[in-house]
Amino acid sequence: MPGLVSVKTPPRITIPEDSPSQNHQIRPTPERADSINTKTTSPAQRRPPSPSPSSSRAKPSPDRGSGKKKSPEKHSLLDESSLDNPDLGPFLLKLARDTIASGDGPSKALDYALRASKSFERCAVEGEPSLDLAMCLHVVAAIYCSLGRFEEAIPVLDRAIKVPEVSRGADHALAAFSGYMQLGDTHSMLGQLDRSIECYKEGLKIQMEALGDTDPRVAETCRYLAEAHVQAMQFEEADTLCKRTLEIHRVHSPPASLEEAADRRLMALICEAKGDYEAALEHLVLASMAMIANGQDNEVAAIDLSIGNIYLSLSRFDEAVFSYQKALTVFKASKGDNHPSVASVFVRLADLYYKTGKLRESRSYCENALRIYAKPVPGTTPEDIASGMTEISAIYESFNEPEEALRLLQKSMKLLEDKPGQQSTIAGVEARMGVMFYMVGRYEEARGAFESAVVKLRASGERKSAFFGVVLNQMGLACVQLFKIDEAAELFEEAREILEQESGPCHQDTLGVYSNLAATYDALGRVEDAIEILEYVLKLREEKLGTANPDFDDEKKRLAELLKEAGRSRNKKAKSLENLIDPNSKRTKKETTSKKWSAFGFRS
Repeated sequence: MPGLVSVKTPPRITIPEDSPSQNHQIRPTPERADSINTKTTSPAQRRPPSPSPSSSRAKPSPDRGSGKKKSPEKHSLLDESSLDNPDLGPFLLKLARDTIASGDGPSKALDYALRASKSFERCAVEGEPSLDLAMCLHVVAAIYCSLGRFEEAIPVLDRAIKVPEVSRGADHALAAFSGYMQLGDTHSMLGQLDRSIECYKEGLKIQMEALGDTDPRVAETCRYLAEAHVQAMQFEEADTLCKRTLEIHRVHSPPASLEEAADRRLMALICEAKGDYEAALEHLVLASMAMIANGQDNEVAAIDLSIGNIYLSLSRFDEAVFSYQKALTVFKASKGDNHPSVASVFVRLADLYYKTGKLRESRSYCENALRIYAKPVPGTTPEDIASGMTEISAIYESFNEPEEALRLLQKSMKLLEDKPGQQSTIAGVEARMGVMFYMVGRYEEARGAFESAVVKLRASGERKSAFFGVVLNQMGLACVQLFKIDEAAELFEEAREILEQESGPCHQDTLGVYSNLAATYDALGRVEDAIEILEYVLKLREEKLGTANPDFDDEKKRLAELLKEAGRSRNKKAKSLENLIDPNSKRTKKETTSKKWSAFGFRS
């Protein structure tokens, strides 16, 4: 059955080149294949590939040649009765493919494909599912995506996955698999990661039933799903899938294969995210050896960059510099001095030199990277520039230059705002912008940035990640500064629930939320609730974390003060929120020394 599965990669959204009656696979267009095979320092950055049949969406050009005499269009006025002709569906589908190939624009191709789907539907034998119809619907959805109309592609694919009956054999199973994977890609382009992952899981399940658990194509789908979990910051699920992929490739691929190298790079990314830097380093070294064996010099350099990042995390600075310089030498020789890969190494060196106290060198590397991003070479993607600027903004934040950091983040936002599939990335940038606004005292703008990030993270399925909990906590702090106490309490409560689940009650982020929530409850006059939280926090510190932490004494004093007040008057007017704001906020000396809770600040 055409268009059902690719041997090397899970099927993506593509336009078929062969007629539906021929037993060939749907192949990506050359642009599509390039986008899939482009390597980055992080394997997870390669997903989600665009559902577009070309890397840059072609705009419809119905007026091309306007002013010239237009030749009469064949088949443009087919009446509805002709759709009953069983030969019409394949003919119209071929016209759709030819229109795409000729560059006439996807709008005309969409018309042909829609009419083809109607013809396939009319000519289908009652009680017999039509795989031709399923494939045609896949093409319709792909054209919608090429036009940027992802929402309209969703119902088409929902319909397509209901056509095949898996119990009828491999053709139907693989048609259903292809539909679920394409639907997952489309949800991903809309930033709906949770729905995307569910579709990939269903596709993997069908593929494993049809091909077996150890088929190499199953390994590719496992890795694709693992990358989706990484993007959603679900690292345990990603770890399990990536290990399964490695096991399958050990059986079916030769030692030190490119497939194993790709698996190990993803595995390193997962281990790094989980804080297991030694394991990440081991995977990267093995991946580098495989790439060297296959003569992939640029990929070796990209892995050297990742190895440098691990050494930096381990504070092995000399080894990090060596790895970065190796990567820099290769990138300059193969790509040129002004390539974004060179800029990415400059950014990492800037971060390293800042952490080692060499601020002049750090700033110099930041400026060199920004010069490259200011005049990008042809082929540089907006995503590459935005990613680099976001990293540089973090370094300027460390320089205590929040305005410059904010300016770079705003540039990143402008580059990403019209790019499909970047909702989670944009949410991360907005969250950082919220922090910058907060630092410079622009609390209303901070709240707005956090709120926009929260909306995108909820929609993308990251509403249960630890990062989402941290963003909620930051938004709550902005609300405190704006005296929106009820809203702050709701945000802290949701953040507490998420961080308890994802990070555990003893994590510093969770403890910070406990403290903020206790302060908010006290400001609302809910003294008993504040006492309960502080007693729980002190118990955790005494039993599991130890009492050496300076926060322990502060929390103990706060609890004693609350207990004293509760015993004295339960109905006492709630403390002014000014008593609870961070002690670094603006107050007179007299106010600061007279207030009992001057140390009870909210924690970011």
